Amino acid sequence: MRKIIVWMGMSLDGYMAGPDGEIDWHMVDDELHAHVNDVLRGMGAFLEGRVTYEGMEEFWPTAAENPESTPPMIDFAGIWRDVPKVVYSRTLERVGPNATLVRDVVREEVLALKAQPGGDMTLGGTNLATTFERLGLVDEYRLYLTPVSIGRGRPVFPTDTRLHFRLAENRTFGNGVVLLRYERLKS
Repeated sequence: MRKIIVWMGMSLDGYMAGPDGEIDWHMVDDELHAHVNDVLRGMGAFLEGRVTYEGMEEFWPTAAENPESTPPMIDFAGIWRDVPKVVYSRTLERVGPNATLVRDVVREEVLALKAQPGGDMTLGGTNLATTFERLGLVDEYRLYLTPVSIGRGRPVFPTDTRLHFRLAENRTFGNGVVLLRYERLKS
C-alpha cells in the first residue's frame, strides 16, 4: 500500500510558514533542491490544499523558461508537470493540467487512493495535513528543519494532539538544513 508523506520545511521553533504564509526563510540551495527532486520524481501524486496548490501552480509551470532558474529548479518544473496532483478545495472552480479537484477529504476515498499501484504520495499544507492526521491517514513526516527561529506562524503539527513517531532517517545538508524523516506510530 502506498504511503502518505507529509512533506514540509520547518523552522527550529516548529513553524512551516510565518503568520501571513511567508516561507522566505526556507533555505533551499542546489544541493537540497537536487535531493528533493530525486525523491519527488518517484512520487505517485502530490496531495495539496488550495493555498499550496495555487502557490505552486503560479510559479512552476513556467519556471523552466525563467532565465534565473537554476538547473535543479528547471528539473523540478518538469517533475511538477509530470506528477499527478490531487487538490482538496471547496472554493476552487478548476485546476490545471494533470490535477484532479476533490471537494472533501473522505477517509474511504483516500484509503482507496492509497491502495492503487504507484509511488507514495506527498501531502503539502498544514490545514490539509491536520485533516489527514485526524483521520489517521498520515504514514510519515519528512521535515526539513531550517536553522532559523521565526517567532510565530503556522505550526507544523496540530497543537491539540499528541503524536508519536519513529526516526527512520536523518541527513544534514551543507547549508545547515537537517532532514528528519519520521514514521508515524499509530496509537
